[in-house]
Amino acid sequence: MKTPFDILYQPRGRFQSNHAGAHVSSEVGGFGVFRDQAPFLRYPDARRIDLRATLRDPFGETYVRRFEQRSAIDVYALVDLSASMAFVGAADRFAVACDLCAALAFSATRIGDRFGLIAGGVDLREDLFLPATRSRAAALQAVERLECVRPIAAHAESLTDAAMRLGATRKLVLLISDFRWARRLTQSVFDSLALHDVLPVALVDSIEFDPPRWGLLELRDPETARRRLMVMRPALRDKWIAAETKRREELIRFAAGRVRAPIFIEDQFDSRSLSSRLMAA
Repeated sequence: MKTPFDILYQPRGRFQSNHAGAHVSSEVGGFGVFRDQAPFLRYPDARRIDLRATLRDPFGETYVRRFEQRSAIDVYALVDLSASMAFVGAADRFAVACDLCAALAFSATRIGDRFGLIAGGVDLREDLFLPATRSRAAALQAVERLECVRPIAAHAESLTDAAMRLGATRKLVLLISDFRWARRLTQSVFDSLALHDVLPVALVDSIEFDPPRWGLLELRDPETARRRLMVMRPALRDKWIAAETKRREELIRFAAGRVRAPIFIEDQFDSRSLSSRLMAA
């Protein structure tokens, strides 16, 4: 495995955790960034009594200061193993997915977060499943096992079952796919993961958005193995590009209200560019 990229990411909202880390959490305590004031009877910590707030209260209530605690979170990569992920055009799509998983595993364990991996097509792959761990060696070994696989599944229906592996505690999930799914499956996967902070990462090949104006193309559906001969011409090329644009817009629309807005990675990902998008998403 080549040296992974280091990327930055930021979860949305507050997470519960028993371990100190780099992210804002829902936990409060005596140290950290000032959050608010609360009645002493609710948080009986005499060391944090706020004299000014106590003296200002007309009813004689005693107040204490509360501070935001920083915590570690669980970060999961949820990887699509359907056959379309094996497409090789301007780049090897699945190799890009593996590089992204390696970067995420390296970066998460570097700052004290736990990294987990779930991959599936028709079924979830038990041999590739990694429960969240702080061990960088275990995380990168799981990615190495993923690199040895070629996506050949007819569909990605099993990803709707991934929520059972994630559990009830909220987690940051990067859903890595080309999202060449039926509308029903896209909605079902997004709905099943609604409990978590889900960020769809759509892998796009530049060839898909820039077919030739003229030429004879042989197209093959990787999931059904059906082949089709097509004579490309300017009018058909325009329809092709319009269909790809519509598919991207539909993914954005399906994500709205369910998960975060998708991030589109074309061909290869740049660690700085991706980090800025992950921090802003």
